[in-house]
Amino acid sequence: MSEPSRAVETLRHSHVFLGAGHERSERQVWAVIGLCGVMMAAEIIGGLLFGSIALVADGLHMSTHAGALLLAALAYCYARRHADDPRFTFGTGKLGDLAGFASAIILAMIALLIGYEAKSRLFAPVPIHFAEAIPIAALGLAVNVASAWLLSAEGHGHEHGHDHGHSHEHVHAHGGASRDNNMRAAVIHVIADATVSVLVIAGLLVARTFGWLWMDPLVGIVGACVIASWSIGLTRDTSAVLLDMNPDRGMAESLRQTIEEGGDTLADLHLWRLGPGHLGAIVSIGTREARNAEYYRARLARFRSLSHLTVEVRSA
Repeated sequence: MSEPSRAVETLRHSHVFLGAGHERSERQVWAVIGLCGVMMAAEIIGGLLFGSIALVADGLHMSTHAGALLLAALAYCYARRHADDPRFTFGTGKLGDLAGFASAIILAMIALLIGYEAKSRLFAPVPIHFAEAIPIAALGLAVNVASAWLLSAEGHGHEHGHDHGHSHEHVHAHGGASRDNNMRAAVIHVIADATVSVLVIAGLLVARTFGWLWMDPLVGIVGACVIASWSIGLTRDTSAVLLDMNPDRGMAESLRQTIEEGGDTLADLHLWRLGPGHLGAIVSIGTREARNAEYYRARLARFRSLSHLTVEVRSA
């Protein structure tokens, strides 16, 4: 290989910006989908065989839950299979955020539907079949607890370095910059369902004990408000990634200090998220010294989350 070819090969780098636990997370979501699918089929078939419309309704509700998780699983699968596809300029790391954004919209729709139905029943209470409703709610809660356990198995923690002044310790992205929003959306779906199940059980027990039929729709409204708040948070965080907002202001300031402590000027800085734990940065530096881009790459090497760095050097 010629010298110029070797130089070009050195400049080339990977554009795979998937999270550290991407494949593990994909397996976990598929496992939860399998569990929900089995429960969905059992409830629908059992409801049809034993004439329980409540059981059939809960089975259909479980199908929407499985559908939302399927969106997360397909996002993991597509991002993994197309990670090296050159059509994606900065890889497929943001696909999980796109799926998370879609899940947030689904959660908002679910909250609106629950709220609308609960409001209708609050002003026009309907008879409740406690003998069927309470066991079904308890079964739903058990499935969601099992789903949450499957999603949290093996953990999803990330180790983060911290910036201590201008030391040479490694600095990693932290907070939202490292969060897997696709897994977060899946977990929120499970927790939202579990929360609703707990509220429903509590409301049904109180309604059966005291005859307060209005308790059931009231806890439904509370559950809708809780789900809506989670939906808003997930929408805010995923849209920030999709719109390339600065994911870590602390790191941006540390970058500025690292460059300017040598007497140079940071003329321009663009910092955005490429995927969970992966950041991209474009820095434009003004200097009076005879320094090239490699000098600044070496100075910024301790920022381990900068997976794609472009340096422009101008004579001040």
